[in-house]
Amino acid sequence: MTTAGRRHRIASDMTAAALRDALVGLGIGAGYEVIVPSFGPGAPADAVRLVGAVPVFADIDPRTFCLDPDAVAASVTSRTAAILPVNVFGHPAPVARLSALAERWALALVEEAPSNEDAGAVARRRAHARFLDSALTGVIVPYAEPGVRHLYHQYTVRVPGNGRPDRDAFAAALARRGVRASVSVPVPVHRLPAHRSESMPYLPHTELVAADSLTLPVHSGLTQRELTHVADACNALGGLI
Repeated sequence: MTTAGRRHRIASDMTAAALRDALVGLGIGAGYEVIVPSFGPGAPADAVRLVGAVPVFADIDPRTFCLDPDAVAASVTSRTAAILPVNVFGHPAPVARLSALAERWALALVEEAPSNEDAGAVARRRAHARFLDSALTGVIVPYAEPGVRHLYHQYTVRVPGNGRPDRDAFAAALARRGVRASVSVPVPVHRLPAHRSESMPYLPHTELVAADSLTLPVHSGLTQRELTHVADACNALGGLI
């Protein structure tokens, strides 16, 4: 199999079937490993198993929630055939750095194609995100790498404190104030029954972000009054319960 420098783009839905087809097209199957994230959808790891290969989970950058290139580099073995990153919550994966790693080790890179979204909806979400960035106190607001175009499919903050107990208490308190927040990644993929192994990978940032992250409303239909209410409700709690 020759995968050196090969980049395969698939549709932005990132389904297991589409990813499986991409891996099959690259000749990846039994005996190979593919590096995937554990924070996010299970489709990448599912697709790797569907072709008979082994998903290897690498840690994330705790700021962007995307695969950390340094963690990816540390996960490469003689059996590694590809890297399969994911754009998380609208923040693009660090494809340039991952592509350089793929070139260095003669690996394939299966990347998510740019989404064709309504420009007006994206602009409105980004405006909502800018407002929340400036208005929120007590929580860690989403980070965007300089020069990237964050689409803010979700607006996910981190709640300081003792992980899940404080995060869940914060969400419950918001609900009592009429703000519906959600946990987008309740369980990292490597801990799901289909992918759990005896030798659990060491993914400290993945575990921490899964425990303290909370998604706030930011969809394009929100009014300024509703956004202000979200910020006021969060700020009234102070970040710690």
